[in-house]
Amino acid sequence: MKVFFEVAPAWATMVTEKEIEQIGRTLVDADQPLKARFRALFTLRNLGGATAIEWISRGFGDDSALLKHELAYCLGQMQDERAIPVLIDVLRDASQEAMVRHEAGEALGAIGNPKVLDVLKKYSEDPVVEVAETCQLAVKRLEWLREHPSDASSGPYSSVDPAPPSEEADVEKLRLALLDDSRPLFERYRAMFALRNVGGESAVLALADGLRCGSALFRHEVAYVLGQMQHEASVPQLTASLENGAESPMVRHECAEALGSIARASCLSALQAHTQDKERVVRESCEVALDIYDYENGGDFQYPDGLSKLKKSD
Repeated sequence: MKVFFEVAPAWATMVTEKEIEQIGRTLVDADQPLKARFRALFTLRNLGGATAIEWISRGFGDDSALLKHELAYCLGQMQDERAIPVLIDVLRDASQEAMVRHEAGEALGAIGNPKVLDVLKKYSEDPVVEVAETCQLAVKRLEWLREHPSDASSGPYSSVDPAPPSEEADVEKLRLALLDDSRPLFERYRAMFALRNVGGESAVLALADGLRCGSALFRHEVAYVLGQMQHEASVPQLTASLENGAESPMVRHECAEALGSIARASCLSALQAHTQDKERVVRESCEVALDIYDYENGGDFQYPDGLSKLKKSD
């Protein structure tokens, strides 16, 4: 999902351990609405530190694959090496859902420490294709970082991406690279993130073509990028993928969250319709996406509002 950074008021620099604990308890409380747990998660992600990592890590015992997927995503985006042990445990745990293990592998690549290369290389041969492809990409990212240590920027976006953007800026050339199944996945991802950074409707439409090719992992990443771009031109393609019951739930869930981030009126009916989807991860993603939709169209100062809610209650 789109990365939300809290623009913190001055008192946010004086967060107490008790306040972090209160936010953490919301995150791990299965009786709380999922949207409240997500807001707590992104608050902890933005606060950072050992205690926040500890509370996020406790959530991997939950029964929501969507929540655990986002836990791993946030730990990767934090780029704190103290999260490496729990992420390795999740990647190794074959009882975890494929989308959770995949995100743990991607997070290990995002943190950027080459000490995890051996683990990632091992799981690059995992029988679960989404896990194997993710770990292959993470290995490539770490090897690329070793050769380009001062060139890890993701451009105009604040996310830590699974591949650096290509240097190419021509939209049609990037589109051809993106859609070429014969190219290595890492190269196609580089074209994907370059198209995102170029921006504009032509780049959005080129990316949207990627929702109809490649692996489930590839299509899910395309949906994620379209959510980051928040351009209405991709709504028909994202909606079609969400509504396609034959599509992988991993892809459909990411399409739902992208529609929530785009947050136009044209997104609303599909999200509402699929809150009763037969796939739990799709139902839950639509629930979260509708909360993001409300945030994007409302007056809330920030999406990760766990800290501000505590301060208001004092």
